[in-house]
Amino acid sequence: MAERLPPLTALRAFDAAARHMSFARAAEELNVTPAALSFQIKSLEEHLGQPLFRRLNRAVELTPAGRSLAPGAAEGFAALSAAWRMTQRLQNEQSLTVTAGPAFTSKWLAPRLYDFARSHPEIDLKITASLRRLDFERDDVDVAIRFGYGDDGGLYSLPLRREWITPVATPALAEQYPTPESLINAPLLYDDSFAEIGLKVDWETWFRAVGLKHSPKHGAHFSQPDHMVDAALAGAGVALGRRSMVVTELHQGRLVAPYGVALLTEAKFRFLCRKGAENRPQIAAFREWILAEIEKTAFVSDQLRMIPDAEVRT
Repeated sequence: MAERLPPLTALRAFDAAARHMSFARAAEELNVTPAALSFQIKSLEEHLGQPLFRRLNRAVELTPAGRSLAPGAAEGFAALSAAWRMTQRLQNEQSLTVTAGPAFTSKWLAPRLYDFARSHPEIDLKITASLRRLDFERDDVDVAIRFGYGDDGGLYSLPLRREWITPVATPALAEQYPTPESLINAPLLYDDSFAEIGLKVDWETWFRAVGLKHSPKHGAHFSQPDHMVDAALAGAGVALGRRSMVVTELHQGRLVAPYGVALLTEAKFRFLCRKGAENRPQIAAFREWILAEIEKTAFVSDQLRMIPDAEVRT
């Protein structure tokens, strides 16, 4: 049996035929005639010394040898395609694709993007709002902004600010409920995504932090934090808001944090990209811009007394 690898074109023909289980559809994908594709597969079988397909009346099926080769061929071409795309991206200093969660994109990133676009007109920015964990090797993504306690092994990971959580309301509603004790009778808004992202805090935890034993049960629940913030902006209730979701509104005065106490969590946002890619011009520019934007609202945190959530939960 020959030890050298067969021609790449023959392997590509086999991979397409194995995925489609059809010579005709594989030929259409590769833009060749069915006869040309059949010739490539036949040459591959001769190189191997045994058939890879059983030719049936109107179909084909893989032989044991074909089933053995198919997964490796598919993985090999996928890896080669990913490496080629990544190599092409390394030469492109004009485009930048960033992925971030939908709520973070809506409440923090999108309102600030005009400033980045104005400062860097040479960069074509694309934002993908998704919580799906993307693969930098496979997906056309340059930067990910992710939140939580996660392990970022193998990636360049720059921690951004830690998250804190505090009640927020419109100025008018805050006047009606001026103290933590008065919140016991206030309409409360709940962010149900806390549990999904691993935050072990809730309204009861915050009340405990200010010395009150109160376990509220009623109020409006929201699966998306940006929807809860929108409800708070409309005056529907007092929201237990995360820093990233409410800092813009606090900075602009549309919401206030009147009680002065926030729960500080170990969870944080991280700026992620492939190791070695962090100094590409467009990635470095976006990183420095994000850090500068975070500092613009750092004073909001300085106005709150931070209590680590772990101290309240123990």
